[in-house]
This record gives sequence, structure tokens and C-alpha cells, in this order.
Amino acid sequence: MPERTIELRVRRQDGPDARSYWHTFRFPWAPQHNVISALMEVRKNPVTIEGERVPAPAWEASCLEEVCGSCAMLVNGKARMGCTALVDKLERPITLEPMSKFRVLRDLIVDRSRMFEALKRIKGWIPIDGTYDLGPGPRIAPEVQEFMYGLDQCITCGCCLEVCPQVDLDNDFIGAAAIGQALLFNTHPTGALHKDERLDILMQPGGIADCGNAQNCVQVCPKEIPLTHAIAEIGRQTTVKWLKDIFRR
Repeated sequence: MPERTIELRVRRQDGPDARSYWHTFRFPWAPQHNVISALMEVRKNPVTIEGERVPAPAWEASCLEEVCGSCAMLVNGKARMGCTALVDKLERPITLEPMSKFRVLRDLIVDRSRMFEALKRIKGWIPIDGTYDLGPGPRIAPEVQEFMYGLDQCITCGCCLEVCPQVDLDNDFIGAAAIGQALLFNTHPTGALHKDERLDILMQPGGIADCGNAQNCVQVCPKEIPLTHAIAEIGRQTTVKWLKDIFRR
């Protein structure tokens, strides 16, 4: 009986400005493999199916439990987390590629700094006055806490940007993740101190008006964050602010 094997077809790129190419690896099957553990098997003996020894593929991973967001990639053409993509549930051969809406640094590693810069733009934090204990903060109703918890699960993986038709390497659309975080901090009683500043940013080019409402983001989000709800609510908040600004003039 022939030995069961796993075959990985990996898109390689040696640097940001290098041309991409493909390597295919084959290794013995074992139960419970996910994409990241499969890549680890390749790293032990990085020999292609043609028998050529090559540098092991590079990828990012940290928590291995769908929390850090670093192992996001295209698995068989779909944006998802490598750590929860189980090999036995994937069509073979398994094709791995870096996400296309981010600059490739090497192999499966991409530069997601546009997402972190977006969080800076929308002031994605709660302001505090000094570093000492300020005592208990304002009370938040349980139903509001529950809604905020849903938004707070964002792991900045980039899957929502990868599937968004409004996002590409050359534009400045802030993306669903940052919009969701803007709503999270606008909902917090202390975070709301910067609400108008966030809305001003989101009313500029690259903000909420650039969303085409494709709704791909909410379908691919590994944490099931209510992104379309967040986009709709931020759209409402920016409209209200725009009207108020008119009457203040």
C-alpha cells in the first residue's frame, strides 16, 4: 500500500522587489496537521519534489490559536488563518500564497503596517490622564459591553482587507478593521472623548465613503466581528456629524 503524503505548493519570493516563483514539497502524512505544522515539516527537510534542496519557506506565526493574526495567508486561494486550516479538510495539493493586498517581504510574510497606521489615524486607544490609578471608570451597560466585546476581538490579521475589492496596494482606503475599531472606541465612555476626531479622519479620502459595501469582510473574518454593522453605524455617525458641522458654520 503506497504511503500517504501531503503536498504543499508554496509561492516563494526572496524579497519585496524580487519575482515570485513556486516550489512544491511532499512529506509523509500525519494526523492533526494544520498548515503551520505542515510548513514546519517542510522546514525540517526543505527538498522539492524535483529533489532540489532549497531554503525553507518563510512565514509568520505566534499563538497558533487564532488570536495573534500573524499567520494569515491565502490557502487554496482563500484568505484564512494558517493555524486553523486543517490539512485533512483541504483540497490537495494545498496551495499557499501571501496575501495580495499587502507588500510581500519574503515568501508568505507580508507587511501589514497599513493596518497599524490605520489604527493610529483613527486614534484606536483610550486616553488616560497620567500613569497613576484613576479609580473606577464610568459604568457601561452589560448589553453595550457585550457589543464592544465583539468588536474588541479583532486580531489585525488582514483577511478583511485581502477580500475587499476597494483595497489595493496603491490606494489609501482605511479598511473594515480600522472602521470596526473606531466604533469600538467611540462606544467606550472615555474613548468617546476623541469621537469627533475619529469621525473627521473617517470623513476624509480613504475613509468610510470609500467602502463599496461588498460585505466580503464580514464573511471572511475569523472572529466573526460584526463589521458590516460597524460600517453602517460609522456611516450614520459621520452623516450626523456632517450635518451638525453645516449648522455650526
